[in-house]
Amino acid sequence: MKHIILFLISFFVLSLYNPSNASSLKSTDIKRIYSEIRDIRGNFIQKTYLKDLNRTDTYKGDFFIKFPSRMKWHYRDRKDETEVIINGQHMILYQKNQRQALRQRFDAHLYGKTPVVLLAGLGNIEEDFNIEEREDGLILRPKRSSGGIVSIMLRSSSGEFPIGSLIIIDGRSNRIEITLRDVSINTGLPDSLFEFVPPEGTSIQDLGP
Repeated sequence: MKHIILFLISFFVLSLYNPSNASSLKSTDIKRIYSEIRDIRGNFIQKTYLKDLNRTDTYKGDFFIKFPSRMKWHYRDRKDETEVIINGQHMILYQKNQRQALRQRFDAHLYGKTPVVLLAGLGNIEEDFNIEEREDGLILRPKRSSGGIVSIMLRSSSGEFPIGSLIIIDGRSNRIEITLRDVSINTGLPDSLFEFVPPEGTSIQDLGP
């Protein structure tokens, strides 16, 4: 799983979709709802298709976001359990089974190259993307270069959080599909949830500024 997560960091982060309410997804609604959100938590299913390898990998896990800049994605994998943590200052990729962590300073440049943080940045959807409304959702195309992303498709949810899934396509025709489940907003996530405390014996590698 290591090479998949490193691909996500360098590249820039379906089953419950209901077609009957997809057309209700509007950029103005997303922007309004994001203005009222302090934190988000839920489960996800991620399907990553790598064209060069002609392979699709599927992962499941939990995610937590606390605005403006704290995030945690926990990938559950029996062979290589992984966490991606952003605490406002650093991005940390922790691989539990390998007992190692990769740490890099987190700034605006990395923000545009990491798919797992894309969900937190949609509050500026109209400023950052050209938007096409379709019956099956919204197509977003970055106004500025953003880690190789060509387009992002958003599909709606019937729950309190408006987005049910994201499909990210890059310039090499790789595809990342993230489906959100059991999403709750404003549950009062503590800051301590986003602090990385390495277990004893963990090797930490700094990737530079």
